[in-house]
Amino acid sequence: MNQEKFNTISKTLPNSPGIYKYYNNQGDLLYIGKAKNIRKRVSSYFNKTGLSYKTIELVKQIDRIEFTIVKSEHDALLLENSLIKEFKPKYNIDLKDDKTYPYIVIKNERFPRVFLTRRKINDGSEYLGPFTSASKVRDLLLFIKQHIPLRTCSLNLSSSNISKGKFKVCLEYHLGNCKGPCAGLQSEVDYQHGIEQLRHTLKGNLSPILQEYKKILKQYIDELEFEKAAIVQKKIEGLQTYQSNSAVTNYKMVNQDVFASLIHDQAVIVSYLSLRNGSIVNSGVKTFLKKLDESEEEILSQAIVHFQELYSSSEKNLIVPFPIPFGFENYSLTVPKSGEKKKLLDVAITNAQFHLNEWKAKQNLHLSKENHKQNDLLKEVKQSLFLSELPIHIECFDNSNFQGSYPVSAMVCFKDGAPSKKDYRHFNIKTVTGINDFASMKEAVGRRYKRLKDEQQPLPQLVIIDGGKGQLAAAQEAIRELGLSGKLTLVGLAKNVEEVFFTGDKDSLKLGYQTEVLKFLRRIRDEVHRYGVSFHRQKRNAGTIKNELSEIKGIGSKTTEDLLRYFRSVSQVKKASREELEKRVGPKKAQLILNHFQS
Repeated sequence: MNQEKFNTISKTLPNSPGIYKYYNNQGDLLYIGKAKNIRKRVSSYFNKTGLSYKTIELVKQIDRIEFTIVKSEHDALLLENSLIKEFKPKYNIDLKDDKTYPYIVIKNERFPRVFLTRRKINDGSEYLGPFTSASKVRDLLLFIKQHIPLRTCSLNLSSSNISKGKFKVCLEYHLGNCKGPCAGLQSEVDYQHGIEQLRHTLKGNLSPILQEYKKILKQYIDELEFEKAAIVQKKIEGLQTYQSNSAVTNYKMVNQDVFASLIHDQAVIVSYLSLRNGSIVNSGVKTFLKKLDESEEEILSQAIVHFQELYSSSEKNLIVPFPIPFGFENYSLTVPKSGEKKKLLDVAITNAQFHLNEWKAKQNLHLSKENHKQNDLLKEVKQSLFLSELPIHIECFDNSNFQGSYPVSAMVCFKDGAPSKKDYRHFNIKTVTGINDFASMKEAVGRRYKRLKDEQQPLPQLVIIDGGKGQLAAAQEAIRELGLSGKLTLVGLAKNVEEVFFTGDKDSLKLGYQTEVLKFLRRIRDEVHRYGVSFHRQKRNAGTIKNELSEIKGIGSKTTEDLLRYFRSVSQVKKASREELEKRVGPKKAQLILNHFQS
């Protein structure tokens, strides 16, 4: 979408909280975002400088903008999260669940069975969880079986079947693991009491169960039923052991959801803990991959909605590693510095760090495989271009100018088949006036390799010149004057027919259009073009600053930068009212600007 079209659309955007959706000209949904102020947020994509390459590519594809207004920032956050999961836009982070988590289900039936399942269906049953470890769920169910007598059979315990005496008690009854509801030996009320104890156990709230067992223990002791008292005493000890193993803080602490995040390159690892009655009753970790320039705060806010929805949590008390400015106005957010809450946050950070280390290990393994592929590709480049050495170091040059003004050159560097951005360079052309692409190329190439020669730095095995025979000849002349002929290979890559030129050869080398070698060379050429255009845009902006606003006496460079950052262009500064200017630079400087443009 061009700026003119956006300027027309922007007037229709509301200054309200909500979500916005970007579509391309084919109607594909590209991106969904949330905003406190939809108009300001969407405008930032089209007016903001210094955007990442991915964001610039997104903006280029936008053809239509839709929006939905909501009442609050939190509503916007929830709606954004829901829509991302439903439509999975290309440029949004991935919010899908990584796997099917295990649940503990309480079946919707008389004398409900309780068991592990990975299928959550809408059958009226109660699903507790999800849990991150199936083995832990099985251990938990075994613990429940030892302390809360519930049936494990799949018999149809209808009132008529029980009254007709269709069933007899099984071994579980004789072992004390079941009270025999199948034979009418346990009432529904008593069974439901056991189910309620199970719910307390899963929430980490064992106090009511312990109190009840202690009453039963006292009763058995008073009645001199010492064998039964010993069984109850073992159950009390088991519950106390379970409680001490799962508790991480004092039991007076309010329920909390704890979140921690760690960022590494394009990955954000988010760890979640659910604290109920002083015990961690649930946990989870997920890796989110950044698609655009999302901040860590933005991704954590999405992760909070994701985890609370996944684990059916409505908890409003959150422990977080840093403030979250958007979407949690009705929550109580704590960023602890010490004490019990800080210990909880440290537990979450430890979990995130462990998974980050695992993620790095997997990435390194993947990188090793990629390096193997890249090495095979470089071998193909060597063979296709008849090089004497494997081109582990490749550099590529491109020129850029605007109607003869602000001529610049750019150079990108690839090492081991991947961009080495710390070695990228740009050149302000100093010795050329007007439009002279050949002379500009000669200057840039000469300056680059003179420096490498003087500093005794290693030379690349392959140098790609973006252009045809003329640009290649100019670059070769610079190499010859430096006495470096034969020490590196120069080739020219023509833009239109994608043919490769060698110095001194009349005919070009035409590689297959779909070959991996030509795709690789085009990728390098596209990268230098992107880098050069970005630098040239900065030069033009700098030139505009110098030619326009810096002529005003009393207006320094910092004020100039502030004005352009806010108004986006000199023409907008000219159109600004006195009130707008005074708000940005004060009345004295505002008067200087007005006097200058009026004269």
